[in-house]
Amino acid sequence: MTFNHINRRLHLYLALVLLPWFLMYGISAIPFTRNAYFNNLYKDGVPMWTTRIAQAYKRPAPKDRLPDTLQQFAKEVVNDLNLEVTGSLGAHQPNDKRINIYLVDFRHHIRITYNLAQKNIKVEDKRFRWDQFFTTLHARGGYQQDSFLNDLWAFVVDMISLSFIFWVASGIYMWWHLKQTRRWGIVALGSGFLSFVIFLVAL
Repeated sequence: MTFNHINRRLHLYLALVLLPWFLMYGISAIPFTRNAYFNNLYKDGVPMWTTRIAQAYKRPAPKDRLPDTLQQFAKEVVNDLNLEVTGSLGAHQPNDKRINIYLVDFRHHIRITYNLAQKNIKVEDKRFRWDQFFTTLHARGGYQQDSFLNDLWAFVVDMISLSFIFWVASGIYMWWHLKQTRRWGIVALGSGFLSFVIFLVAL
């Protein structure tokens, strides 16, 4: 078996393995550029957020706003409220009066607002939206969460990204060894790079 034969097989089977990931990233890119359109689709009178919990709450605010400190604080708040973390957990403190905590998985978005000044807390569930389902798939990654499945997803995304590179490289190798298509291939490759560079410089 020659290297050319191995390369063709690699290119073929990588394309099959990567197909659902190509579709996911391709489809999920559309809501990012058509955000206003999808927002208008959900202007149907149904509230975007529904309150699940609204109660008095008192827990000392974290001493600083460092990501690790806020992350630990968010875990303690979630435990106090008996909420389950099924996806990613994040926290943000925009000012001295409020801390926002987010629990996000592919299907559910939960927002926790802790009002430090009024000593109360509110937990809200966001209605399901297909566009945000896909954008969550697209943007999900990282090893910051305390979950094996979250780390596994991040690892798989790393492997998929490397596979994209190998798939492209194997395609370029095959194209270069097909002399009858080399000229049009140069035009296609050059057009792709030229359009990318133009946007890179202009924007």
